[in-house]
Amino acid sequence: MDKFKLEERLIDFAANIILFTNHVDKSYAGNHLVGQIVRSSTSPALNYGEAQSAESKKDFIHKMGICLKELRETFNCLKIIERANLTSNTELINKLKIEVNELISIFVSSIKTAKTNSEIKNR
Repeated sequence: MDKFKLEERLIDFAANIILFTNHVDKSYAGNHLVGQIVRSSTSPALNYGEAQSAESKKDFIHKMGICLKELRETFNCLKIIERANLTSNTELINKLKIEVNELISIFVSSIKTAKTNSEIKNR
């Protein structure tokens, strides 16, 4: 995937999560998870921008790893919100879970490729 398309996709995903939070119950648990998911879903877009300016291959892999960790955290937050019945918008949460899974797959693949290329270069 083109790096500019991925960056836009990450930004769109973060914006969609922010919009989704309007559909999460205004309760102690709901408010806690809303804060958490806003942080974890916006982090990949910001860290991906940093990865594009990485100082080394090792730095790039590290920053991409942060993106991956934050995407996995977002996925878990979505599952908790769903299982705790903190939203009635099941259609939107399902779309967001599909998107975050696709993004996770992209980052797993990118990190694997970067590590392989780094190992080949260091031989």
